[in-house]
Amino acid sequence: MPTLIVTAHPDPDSLTSHLAQRLRDALSAGSVEIADLAAEDFDPRFTLADRHTYRTGTDAPADVVAEQRRVDQATDLVLVFPVWWWSMPALLKGWIDRVFVNGWAFDVDPDGGMRRNLGRLRVHLVPIAEDDAGVYERHGYGEAFRTQVEHGIVDYCGARRGVTVFIHESEHDVVVVRERAVASAVDIVRRAITTDNA
Repeated sequence: MPTLIVTAHPDPDSLTSHLAQRLRDALSAGSVEIADLAAEDFDPRFTLADRHTYRTGTDAPADVVAEQRRVDQATDLVLVFPVWWWSMPALLKGWIDRVFVNGWAFDVDPDGGMRRNLGRLRVHLVPIAEDDAGVYERHGYGEAFRTQVEHGIVDYCGARRGVTVFIHESEHDVVVVRERAVASAVDIVRRAITTDNA
C-alpha cells in the first residue's frame, strides 16, 4: 500500500534522513515515497494566500495542492523529524499549517459545524529526541507532544492514529545503542503498516 514518509531536517546525513531511508528500504515491497521538505525547498511560511485558503476552503496555492495530492495517494503517512524545543521543526509545522487546511483536511460549514476529511489516512510519528525517556516522563513532554500532535493535528483532521515511536538519546556516544533504537523504530512502523494493510 502507498506510504508517504515526510522528513524535515536540513542535514542529508542526519539521523532523521538515515532513519527515513531505512524505513523506505524496510517497506520496499510496497509503494513508498520520501518527501524531504528541506531538500525540496518547501516554503513553510503561511502567507496571505494561505490565510485566504484557510478562511474560504478554496484557491490553495499550487505548491500546497501538490503536497495534498501526494498525501491523497497514500494510505499511511509517516512523519520522521528531530524534536527541537520539545516539538517539531518549523519546516514540518509550516508544512502542516499550509497543507492540512480547511477545504481539504477538514471542512467548516457556514453554520459552524465541521467535517473531518482524512479518515482514510493513518499517521505514524517518529520523533527523534536527544534526551532520554526519563526526562520526557518527568517533565510531561511526551504527554504534551501527544496532546499537541496526535490529538491536536491527527485527530482534528479525522485521520487514524498509527504508531508513535520516539527515538531517545539520539546522540548517544555508543553507536550500537543508537542503532538498536533505530532498528526497533523501523521494525515497529514497518509492522504497523504492513500488518494493517495485509
